[in-house]
Amino acid sequence: MKKLLIILAAILGLNITAYSQDNNKKDMKTLVVYFSATGTTKAAAQRLAKEFNADLYEITPEVPYTAADLNWRDKNSRSTLEMKDKSSRPAIKGHCDNIADYDVVWIGFPIWWYTAPTIVNTFIEAHDLSGKTLNVFATSGSSDVKGSYNDLKKAYPQYTWGENRLMNK
Repeated sequence: MKKLLIILAAILGLNITAYSQDNNKKDMKTLVVYFSATGTTKAAAQRLAKEFNADLYEITPEVPYTAADLNWRDKNSRSTLEMKDKSSRPAIKGHCDNIADYDVVWIGFPIWWYTAPTIVNTFIEAHDLSGKTLNVFATSGSSDVKGSYNDLKKAYPQYTWGENRLMNK
């Protein structure tokens, strides 16, 4: 009988801990930030925002990308030139003025040349993301998200990095 009571107490303790952790996640205010060149990443961002009951913020380039700009086979296309120059920081429209209100920020993008487009760096460098958990999601035809995630962690070690997801479907 004593063993049974100990087992029941342990199970109850685990359930209370799990319940507390789930409630803490629900209490955290979440923002899904995304850059989408063709709409694929936007659709993924909308699914993620629905999953976490999160707000959405789009990283909008000051100069929109055209189909020619996105032609990765053209060595002189805008996206190719930006990705060749790791210091490139394409200008963005606007600023997320209420970013301080969020505990968790998901940052999403299409993977370009095996990593995040440099416009994502523009966003990160324009905002104070201290004290937040930064998660990464990406869309890609062939790349895994882990390389992009690791590149961002390495570039911005001052921030707390959490999850990463590839969200093609």
